[in-house]
Amino acid sequence: MQTVQRITKETQISVELEMNGTGQSLIETGIGFFDHMLEAFAKHSLIDLKLTCKGDTHIDFHHSVEDVGIVLGQALRASIYPIERVERYGNAVVVMDEAAVECALDLSNRAYLVYEIDMEGKVGEFDVELAEEFFRALMVNAGISAHIVARRGKNKHHLLEAAFKAFAVALRRSLVKNERAGIPSTKGVL
Repeated sequence: MQTVQRITKETQISVELEMNGTGQSLIETGIGFFDHMLEAFAKHSLIDLKLTCKGDTHIDFHHSVEDVGIVLGQALRASIYPIERVERYGNAVVVMDEAAVECALDLSNRAYLVYEIDMEGKVGEFDVELAEEFFRALMVNAGISAHIVARRGKNKHHLLEAAFKAFAVALRRSLVKNERAGIPSTKGVL
């Protein structure tokens, strides 16, 4: 179990994360759609996640969403590295009605994000541009290289939910045990 906290003038965040869980979650960020996305992430990654965030949502949701990405990324990094005897690479395409989003990732301990889901506006009160901010903060702090790309879709809710689920499934697949893999790098360390 990894526990990470972050307290700033803008947010107070606490995360408890169990990598070998069953997908149980208790999420309270004060941002309904974001809670829904984090619950989907926990469910489909099979990571148990307890996350609370009290943020300056009276201004907007940016600080809360980005800082949750930072803290969740830190918890993931502490849980993943150093890695050995896992697949390391994972990918998934998740379909939600007309939408299909692909995530391919590498547990490289080097951060990179390609995010190609072009849309504007909101889902409920959630600015869709914040999803990219969340994923960027998460990848940087977790040391994951990921490509999250929409193959097709029009419905913003479907596209974003497919992105969170695709990341969850790809992460789960990258962490599958493989005793023959040793340290899955020609460098000998990740």
